Amino acid sequence: MSLFVKKPIDQLMAEAGDSEKGLKRTLSAGALVALGIGAIIGAGLFVRTASAAAQNAGPSVTLGFIVAAIGCALAGLCYAELSSSIPISGSAYTYTYATMGELLAWVIGWDLVLEYAVGAATVGIAWSEYLNNLLVNVLHWKAIPYEWCHSPFEHSIPDAAGMIQHGIVNIPAFGIVALLSLLLIKGTQESAFVNGIIVITKVAIVILIIIFGWGFINAGNHTPYIPPASTYTDHQGIDHSFGGIMGILGAAGVVFFAFIGFDAVSTAAQETKNPKKAMPIGILGSLAICTVLYILFAHVLTGLAPVEFFRNAGKEASVVMAIEKYMPGYHWLANLVTVAILAGFSSVILVMLLGQSRVFYSMSKDGLLPKVFSAIHPKFQTPYKANLIILVIVGLFAAFIPGDIVGDMTSIGTLFAFILVCVAVIILRKTDPNLPRQFKTPFVPLVPILGIIVCAAMIFGLGWTNWARLFGWLAIGFVIYFGYSAKKSKLRNPGK
Repeated sequence: MSLFVKKPIDQLMAEAGDSEKGLKRTLSAGALVALGIGAIIGAGLFVRTASAAAQNAGPSVTLGFIVAAIGCALAGLCYAELSSSIPISGSAYTYTYATMGELLAWVIGWDLVLEYAVGAATVGIAWSEYLNNLLVNVLHWKAIPYEWCHSPFEHSIPDAAGMIQHGIVNIPAFGIVALLSLLLIKGTQESAFVNGIIVITKVAIVILIIIFGWGFINAGNHTPYIPPASTYTDHQGIDHSFGGIMGILGAAGVVFFAFIGFDAVSTAAQETKNPKKAMPIGILGSLAICTVLYILFAHVLTGLAPVEFFRNAGKEASVVMAIEKYMPGYHWLANLVTVAILAGFSSVILVMLLGQSRVFYSMSKDGLLPKVFSAIHPKFQTPYKANLIILVIVGLFAAFIPGDIVGDMTSIGTLFAFILVCVAVIILRKTDPNLPRQFKTPFVPLVPILGIIVCAAMIFGLGWTNWARLFGWLAIGFVIYFGYSAKKSKLRNPGK
């Protein structure tokens, strides 16, 4: 049977309706918006904003956010149509299986590991950095030694005596991934409740930073707004395009990580009470709210501190340190931010882990992964074995790989997924024009084509090292597919 065999839409819809035997439907539209905001506002905003300003764009990182938001909005419209038409777990993987066939579905399922699993690891690493900030600046305790909260591939900037410290393993990052994996096993509804409380807290903090920080903006830090094109080499020896159009595109690719999350909402379609109405609201609502907050936040942050501060002093904890240094009298806000960021990062990891386990659940149900990934807990009705395996995979990434590398891998993997989702909308309109669509993407094929172009431009801006990592990752995926999945596929091997 062909490698491009498609999963029939009626079979997908039958699986969606047969939820009594699978995942429990507990989520409302409001819970989905909160879930989306929970995934979106986190490491991207509080860490990647400063990183993009330092390495790529300076104050024009706000323009990078606008480019990234346009790409996400175009892809989001496509996600909204597909998730309301095919309300089943699996996100882009499921949509690709129905429109472009099994091989590309496998590619996108494997690619989504970069988004969810590697994304959760990225945020776990950022969580570890801010934990140290909490211990030292809020609780006035000793910091966790450098070697126990950094990967073995990282080293510190030389201190006054010229001493350099080397990482061994990031224990806090592994710990938070393990804790949240266990919460997900307990249940999606409980996880969504915890996430809702965290979302209210961190959105309030972001708004406070925008309101109070606005009065401390130094116009000199915004001049020139778009720095002249040059190359910046970071302390790890990696070159970045800085300034000009390539700097803005590079920044868009970096801060794009900040928008990842709205699509994770679509992985919970099979656990949503009324997915055809709730899905578009959850996806587009969370994206709209966060885009406005992001642009205002980036404008304030780059106005508070110069680029050199983000490069040499602030690093991962730039937001807190910028408030401490450039907003006198607001020490309380810096402390509040530290606590809120830790909580916020936790909700991001939670949603990423949820997304990954549901993609693996869907792939396992199709036979492309071992049955262990679709085993449902008899009491909690969650894919608990998948959660435990993901705990180990994500935990190892978080413990042993540097944050910048996994962050950019997450961005490029997600952009690739978005491109295929845009393609899926065009194909499904042609192959199944009569499929009931609660939400329709406007101006098809124009909107999906524009989504493909903007996402491809951001992939281009991320540079050849990230392209190489993506191709390497996909090569590993092909080995697994042809070595195991193609032989076990239920669609290709119906008699087995």
